[in-house]
Amino acid sequence: MTAFPTFTELVLARTDALGSKDAFIFLPDDAKGSGPQHLTYSALDQEARRIGSWLQANGASGRQVLLLYPSGLEFIKAFVGCLYAGAVAVPAPLPTEQGNHFTRVSGILRDAQARAVLTDSTNAPEISEWLRTEQMNDVLCLATDTDGYGDAGAWTAPSLTGDDLAFLQYTSGSTSDPKGVMVSHANLLANEQAIKNSVGSNSDTRYGGWLPFYHDMGLIGHILQPLFLGGSAALMSPVSFLKRPHRWLQMIGDYKVTIGGGPNFAYDLCLRRVTDEQLATLDLSSWQAACNGAEPIRVETIRAFTERFAPAGFRPETFFPCYGMAETTLLVSGTPSETRPVVLSVDSEALESGRLADPREEAPTRTLVSSGVVKAEDFDVRIVDAQTFEEQPEGSVGEIWVKGPSVASGYWQRPLTNKEIFDAAIADGKGGQDGGGWLRTGDLGVWEDGQLYVTGRLKELIIFAGRNLYPQDIERAVQGTDKSLGIGAGSVFAVETADREHLVVVQEVRASSVATDLRTLATGVQAFIGREFNIPAGNVLLVRPGTIRKTTSGKIQRTLMKQLFLKGQITPLYEVLEPAVRELVADAIERPLDTVA
Repeated sequence: MTAFPTFTELVLARTDALGSKDAFIFLPDDAKGSGPQHLTYSALDQEARRIGSWLQANGASGRQVLLLYPSGLEFIKAFVGCLYAGAVAVPAPLPTEQGNHFTRVSGILRDAQARAVLTDSTNAPEISEWLRTEQMNDVLCLATDTDGYGDAGAWTAPSLTGDDLAFLQYTSGSTSDPKGVMVSHANLLANEQAIKNSVGSNSDTRYGGWLPFYHDMGLIGHILQPLFLGGSAALMSPVSFLKRPHRWLQMIGDYKVTIGGGPNFAYDLCLRRVTDEQLATLDLSSWQAACNGAEPIRVETIRAFTERFAPAGFRPETFFPCYGMAETTLLVSGTPSETRPVVLSVDSEALESGRLADPREEAPTRTLVSSGVVKAEDFDVRIVDAQTFEEQPEGSVGEIWVKGPSVASGYWQRPLTNKEIFDAAIADGKGGQDGGGWLRTGDLGVWEDGQLYVTGRLKELIIFAGRNLYPQDIERAVQGTDKSLGIGAGSVFAVETADREHLVVVQEVRASSVATDLRTLATGVQAFIGREFNIPAGNVLLVRPGTIRKTTSGKIQRTLMKQLFLKGQITPLYEVLEPAVRELVADAIERPLDTVA
């Protein structure tokens, strides 16, 4: 474990010792061909002292500071500046880059009770106007890429302990009720050590990624882990990756990246968009851990990516399936280094009843990808029945509960929620319980041979006739029925009428296939679900690309899609609805959105 009591002291030691070493290299998405931007440890230290001194002089020490930046080195300087000031950084999506404009960050701004907003000179005028519109006249706004503010020589080291907050990590859920995870310095140091233990990183490790800097995997994995190690990272923006996925893989070869990754969809995108000509230029031999987490891990993706990019030096052992969440700071489990991902084929019907069983001949099967193992020194993880709160034996599905020094103390200013979510107690089956302190993750999982398998989200589980159906299984199966249906671009959920539950499928149709016979496509989906899952699927909506809502990490927002459906706010290219469901939607349109979740 690290000898530093706070992350601030660790960074100060790293910048003092490493001086001219590159901490970060950023590749701008510039049509003019701008070269890579370098930030050394000493330059980071000087900029952070300057920003930190301004924050200290303006009463931001110990208070929240909103960071609104495009991906780039200015964000990193500002985040470390908050650490130096003893302020609580609040990373958030830059509203001028988001489709919902300022809606989401307005909620974060108010919930966090920010003292100041740090941004760049390009966005400062619009952000200042937004603050005036919100009547936040006491919230300061500073463009940190300008001159004439702060004095590095006037900065003073803050007096902090491990219990002090390092930052608030807002989860990517509701815009109206945002929840900020309170990550302390002790939490952050513990999880950075857990990451190091899991992937085997060291000061020679070079991270490489494109994830948003305000996202927990992008921030803690690709920015703060290199600082923790005294290593370095090569970074690019999400827009750059999404426009040209091969640039990420090119960066891995050009800068000898050893660790980096993203959600499953990133690997799918590379499979679809990287050409044979681009593949021939890639060198992925330095890649030691390709992290795959933040959304369901598909065995088909792992196998296809491994095969496709083997000529570029990608090895089967490189994939690093993992599991984590903002509430645990980041990582909980991961695949041991130099180990191939572990997959497990199980009987689908047994899994629907909450247990693992070997596949039966000619019976439906499901293949699970392990999210790896849990290091005992980092976490205690149990599988617990979500109704009785009793611990479940190996092979039984239940809610994943977690305890350890990386687990945050709760959500900012949510005492009642924190008692329920962050201080749960395991029942002993005799009317008693343990001492509590468990985090209820809301995820379903199961242990098998020391491997943790994440099977789905508790609140998204669809229950039909006593069967537990996982929406991602149905979505994936539907998307395999026709090449016109977008992979990873569907949402399945259930709605309830007076008589029963009804399955609803909302599925994007590829742009090149919009002219397809949609009626035949929809009836084919209905027939397939009835045949493969033995449940009625009377409600299918085929929609345009971009309709399915996702979080910043690429997770399908099924609860939001259900709300939008019930409010009649999904515009289909073609739909078929059961009369009872159509009546339900018509009735729900008359009610506020938050009453039909």
